[in-house]
Amino acid sequence: MLETSSITTVAHVIELAVAPVFLLSGIGAMLAVMTNRLSRIVDRARRVEARLGGDGADEPAIRAELRVLVRRARLISLSIGLCTSTALLISGVIVSLFLSAFLRFDAALLVSLLFIAAMLAFIVALLCFLREVLLATAGLRFGRPG
Repeated sequence: MLETSSITTVAHVIELAVAPVFLLSGIGAMLAVMTNRLSRIVDRARRVEARLGGDGADEPAIRAELRVLVRRARLISLSIGLCTSTALLISGVIVSLFLSAFLRFDAALLVSLLFIAAMLAFIVALLCFLREVLLATAGLRFGRPG
């Protein structure tokens, strides 16, 4: 049976781990949005590619659109990779918190470094995501034929 102090320690570590767990939920939601965008980009690229075999009159425009779609896919893939890295680093924070409680070592520096790395990865992921959204909206053509 666990001692009262051990139970108190575990309870305290769980309290500390709650915020990173909520952060993981938010990152999971962002990953869902990003993977949805990636699948839409892939679907659009397939439809555009299917038009390449036609009469060839629109070929330069089709190739230009495909280049933009490739760029968007790369940006969103990078963003997905960085968000996944963020989730892994946050998971490392949670594991470090529990290990430090049970193995009785000071994990302040490790937790701080993991969290800073996670936030830097998340910032870059959001910047890539923003760039992809800006690329997507730059090509919008409302009210024009075609």
